[in-house]
Amino acid sequence: MTAAPGLVTAVRSAKQFLTYVASGPFQYAVAEALALPDTYFAAFRADMQAKRDLLASGLAQAGFEVFRPAGTYFVTTDIRPLGETDGFAFCRALPERAGVVAIPNAVFYDHREAGAPFVRFAFCKRAEVLEEAVQRLKALAG
Repeated sequence: MTAAPGLVTAVRSAKQFLTYVASGPFQYAVAEALALPDTYFAAFRADMQAKRDLLASGLAQAGFEVFRPAGTYFVTTDIRPLGETDGFAFCRALPERAGVVAIPNAVFYDHREAGAPFVRFAFCKRAEVLEEAVQRLKALAG
């Protein structure tokens, strides 16, 4: 950065605290979470796995190729089995076509063409929302 010395000092100070004390405000929340009983985390994990399985199975039934995740709340799919190849176009049209949203994975690629046929869906939703989305996507494919 090039600027007046006072501005450089201020930016350097902010950078210092952001780099070495990342997410400072969240440390209070983490401390509270660490005090929760193990049963809370076991129930949370089971709930997320059930939602992942519900969405992944429904997407597979709707015709997507599904990559079942092990450590995120997104299910990545390949849209080529549906006759689609452009994740951006697919995701732009999906709300109107099915009332569901997805994210084109190509936005995370250095070479966007490599990620073009992949889109992801979040499963951190209520089970009834996921069930409705699956029904809508099955209708889209059918």
